[in-house]
Amino acid sequence: MIPVKVQKISFHPPSRSYAVILSEINGKRKLPVIVGSFEAQSIALALEAMDTPRPLTHDLIGLLINEIDASLVAVKITSLEDGVFYASLDINGEVTGKRSVDSRPSDAIAVGLRMKAPIMISEELFEKAGLSESDFETTQSTEKVLSVRELEDRLQIAVDNEKYEVAAKIRDQINELKVKE
Repeated sequence: MIPVKVQKISFHPPSRSYAVILSEINGKRKLPVIVGSFEAQSIALALEAMDTPRPLTHDLIGLLINEIDASLVAVKITSLEDGVFYASLDINGEVTGKRSVDSRPSDAIAVGLRMKAPIMISEELFEKAGLSESDFETTQSTEKVLSVRELEDRLQIAVDNEKYEVAAKIRDQINELKVKE
């Protein structure tokens, strides 16, 4: 498992949702994970360490883990199947023992940030859906000479492969070309 941090959260217009960009701590790979607006807001609140007057759902989960004298050992994002990411909360307690609880990655990240637990991604998932620095460089250098139609085709491929940062760069290039026309 590879440790990551939340690099940023950005709006993803095609799906009207948000992309949480997870960045490898000791490397250059990134993994975009699409999340809903509620989860994006909860993750943003955790990143900013903002307190709310009453516990939000992800705060409540953390409180429950603490209340049963357990700890959140790690958040693990393990696989991608049919366009759906899978994650787990690894919990350890004297009474509960070691448990792995199935979770959506968005919820797991929100809870993990609140509880200051490490967020980990499997090597296989990085191989399947991760982006490297060369992905960005290749996209920037080769697509400058492409037509809008060719860029739109590449945009669709990037979205289908859930390479949302690459897709955002392609979208920006399309917009620039359309302005020039």
